[in-house]
Amino acid sequence: MPGTFEPLPGGGAAVALDDVEISIIRSLAVQLLELIGPGPAEDAPGAGDPLAELFAEGPSEPPSDPVLRRLFPDAYSDPAQPPATEQEADERRAYSAEFRRFTENDLRAGKRENALAVIRSLNALAAASAGEGGAVLKLSPQESRHWLGTLNDLRLAIGSRLEITDEDDTDGLYGLPDEDPRKPMVMAYLWLGGLQETLVSTLMP
Repeated sequence: MPGTFEPLPGGGAAVALDDVEISIIRSLAVQLLELIGPGPAEDAPGAGDPLAELFAEGPSEPPSDPVLRRLFPDAYSDPAQPPATEQEADERRAYSAEFRRFTENDLRAGKRENALAVIRSLNALAAASAGEGGAVLKLSPQESRHWLGTLNDLRLAIGSRLEITDEDDTDGLYGLPDEDPRKPMVMAYLWLGGLQETLVSTLMP
């Protein structure tokens, strides 16, 4: 089980994590939370009103940070099919802006919820395994979906920092020398990919 998720009887997944692995994933999830940003303030207009929050407008422009642009891409942008005319490009930008305005807040809330769920489960695991060097993390099916979302977001974020755009870029990272400053980030990227892949397999019927 070390390093890989395995299905639990009746649903859910389990993985053995040592103290270092718990600390790494928790730290990355906290950084992801900071990157996504806080939710609406409790005293903000409409806070706590589900209907008001449903129709709250978000930003219409893409984020300036490249990692956030990877996490919240334009809905009508397709590098494989660039616009044929300037008019088409303008239309795509307008559609993307409108779509982003009404969806990004919800997307951020979902990613925030996933990351918080991961942090809470790791905090509980660390407390239960204090002094033992690690423990087995057991997740319910719902917790597994939270974890899957955050693992995907973490890989997107790290992949953006490493400028990974396709599988060929990933292949070239395996041979990096140990002195390359990117090596720790690459190792985390590949490790999280293994966790994500095995977690997906536990959720498949």
